Amino acid sequence: MAEFTLDLNDDQKQVRDWLHGFAADVMRPAAAEWDEREETPWPIIQEAAKLGIYSLDFYAQQFFDPTGLGIPMAMEELFWGDAGIALSIVGTGLAAVGVLANGTEEQIGTWIPQMYGDVNDVKVAAFCSSEPDAGSDVASMRTRAVYDEAKDEWVLNGTKTWATNGGIANVHVVVACVDAELGSKGHASFIVPPNTPGLSQGQKFQKHGIRASHTAEVVLEDVRIPGSCLLGGKEKLDERLARAREKAKAGGGERVKNAAMATFEASRPAVGAMAVGTARAAYEVALDYAKTREQFGRPIIDNQGIAFQLADMRTQIDAARLLVWRASWMATTGKPFTSAEGSMSKLFASEVAKKVTAQAIQILGGNGFTREYPVERMHRDAAIYTIFEGTSEIQRLVIARTLSGMQIR
Repeated sequence: MAEFTLDLNDDQKQVRDWLHGFAADVMRPAAAEWDEREETPWPIIQEAAKLGIYSLDFYAQQFFDPTGLGIPMAMEELFWGDAGIALSIVGTGLAAVGVLANGTEEQIGTWIPQMYGDVNDVKVAAFCSSEPDAGSDVASMRTRAVYDEAKDEWVLNGTKTWATNGGIANVHVVVACVDAELGSKGHASFIVPPNTPGLSQGQKFQKHGIRASHTAEVVLEDVRIPGSCLLGGKEKLDERLARAREKAKAGGGERVKNAAMATFEASRPAVGAMAVGTARAAYEVALDYAKTREQFGRPIIDNQGIAFQLADMRTQIDAARLLVWRASWMATTGKPFTSAEGSMSKLFASEVAKKVTAQAIQILGGNGFTREYPVERMHRDAAIYTIFEGTSEIQRLVIARTLSGMQIR
């Protein structure tokens, strides 16, 4: 078991510097353009693929880093470059985590490579969980999966929303209800292979921030997929459903993780790292501006009102990173989140990103309110962190329930 440390080793530092160079030289110069276009930045994803950043091998190396710091370190550097472009590059990872968390070895080996494509033909993947009437309330999910035993096929019907890469993905991972009476315990995850009839893109959303990342509805109309596309397999699903039904009859309160929650628990510290990257970027812009902007004959950082804000910003960013690193290390080394440490990291880092980016705008004054400077874009991008993959309110609910042992509502 790797001991917790705040010192990156030489290999980690090399990867960090490599990613930082890509973020500074490729992502940042293009950030404003793709934010305005509100389109997937395919040329930049292609460049990331050529360099080996957008690849299964790269993310596998970071995911299996024994210290647990590979993924948060990578997320922070990429999102320091630009959140919208970075999400286009790493968005496939959520679908990949969904397969890793729930799939068999054969499914992992079959589908994850197809999510990324290759250097000459890059692909993306989508994880589809939220619905128009079932966001935080996953028990209200209406998308249904019905097993056709005669054909060994699953038939999916429903509408998913807020899906990163939804509709443009090569592979879609869809969470659907197989037993409505069990609520969230009756959910399962399915692979929808490329070009499957019945799957289509619905509304593409025009968003406040992360506008270079494609977000859309996914419509499923009598989508038939092979039985082998049920993640984990039918035998495992039937056993899990049988246990849940027995517990329901007995009035037991055993917690059974559903497919979506298994994915989100694994990814929350990574989202926290994204927020840290965005906050750090805004802080650095504000610090540089405060050192060079003069008012009343001296740099504005000479004023305590500005200097103290920057001190608080840096302190909060470092504290957020520490929470993220702790949660990532715990997850990798198999230590249970007995105090909901994963949710703590995501909650705190997300709130810090919103606050720090707002303070950066304030320090830049009128300039911060214009698109000539990047902090207004960073502030718009930061708003998503307290919303997706579990709102701040849901994180607080998870933490409170974990600490109290009560089903707080």
